[in-house]
Amino acid sequence: MSWLEKLKENNTARRVLVFILIGVVLYLLRSMIDLILLTFIFAFLVTRLENVILKRVRIPRKLIVIVLYTLVALFLYVAIVHFLPILIDQISQLVDSLVKIYNNPPDNAIAKWFVGFLKESNIEKYLQTGVDFIIVSLSGIGSVGLSFFLALILSLFFSLEKERVTSFTGQFLTSKVGFIFKEAAFFGKKFVGTFGVVLEAQLMIALVNTIITTIALYLMDFPQLLSLSIMVFVLGLIPVAGVIISCVPLVLIAYSVGGLQDVFYILLTVVIVHAIETYILNPKLMSSKTNLPVFYTFIVLIFSETFFGVWGLIVGIPVFVFLLDILDVRNAEDKEKRTIFGRKKKVD
Repeated sequence: MSWLEKLKENNTARRVLVFILIGVVLYLLRSMIDLILLTFIFAFLVTRLENVILKRVRIPRKLIVIVLYTLVALFLYVAIVHFLPILIDQISQLVDSLVKIYNNPPDNAIAKWFVGFLKESNIEKYLQTGVDFIIVSLSGIGSVGLSFFLALILSLFFSLEKERVTSFTGQFLTSKVGFIFKEAAFFGKKFVGTFGVVLEAQLMIALVNTIITTIALYLMDFPQLLSLSIMVFVLGLIPVAGVIISCVPLVLIAYSVGGLQDVFYILLTVVIVHAIETYILNPKLMSSKTNLPVFYTFIVLIFSETFFGVWGLIVGIPVFVFLLDILDVRNAEDKEKRTIFGRKKKVD
C-alpha cells in the first residue's frame, strides 16, 4: 500500500496535512490577503441578505443581487463625490487637534495625569494603528481602493453565478486528489459557520455602538462628527478593546470642548455602550461562539496585530474562534447542551 493510500485512510493525518497546506497557500498569497478577506466578507454578507429577503419576498435571487449591488454602487458614488472631501478635511483637523492636546495638555492635574498615562501605556500604539487604518483607507486610494473594487466585482460574479460556481467546484471532489478538496470543503464550512458569523456579529455590534455614540456626540455639539463616527465604527470592529480605545480621543476632545463635564458624559456613554455590547448584543448575536475571557481576547488581539497588522485586530478573534471550532474546544455551557441533545436523541 502506497503512502498516499495510507494517508487517505488516516482521517486525522489527512486533515492535519490539508490544514497545513491551506496555511502555506495563504502565507504565499499574503500580499493578496486584503482582496481575499474583502471578497469573502462581501459575498458572505450579500448571501445573508439574500436569505433574509427571500424569507419575506418571493422574487428571483439574481434580481436581489443586482438591486443590492446597485445600491452599493450608488452609496459609493455619493460617498466618494460628496462626503470623501469633507471627511478627509475633518480627519486632518481631528488629528491636528489630538496631536496638539497630546503634546500640550491643558494646565490641569487630571489632564496631565491622563496624557502621561497614555504615553506610558500601549493604548497609544493601538490608537495610532486605528488612525493610520482610517487615513490609509480613505485617502490612500491605491492598493486598498483597488482591492476593495476587485473584491466587489468578484463577489458580484460569485453571487450571480453561485449555483454554477458550486456545481463546478463540486467536480474537484471526485478528482484524483479529491480527498484534499473534501477536507478543504470541511474547513470551508467550519470557516463560514464561525468566522463569517462572528464577523457579521462584530459588524452589527460596531454599527449599533456607532449610532449610540454618534447621538451622544451630536447632543454635546462635538466637532468633526462624521470623522469621529467613522473612527468609532472602525474601532468598534475590534472586540472589547475597540470601545476602550475609542474612548481615548473622545475624552481628549471632550475635555478641550466642554471640560470635565463633557468628559463625564463621554465616559458615561462609553460605559453604556460597553454594557449594551457585553450584556445584550454579544449574548444575542454571538451566543456561545465567542464566550472568551477578556484576558484571552486581549492576548489574541495583541498577537494577531503583531503578526497580521491592522487586519489582525479585526479578524483575530473570528480566526481564533474558527481554530477553537476545528479543535472542538467548547465551553461547559455548549457541552451541556450537546449532552442533553444527545440523550434526547438516544431516547427518541
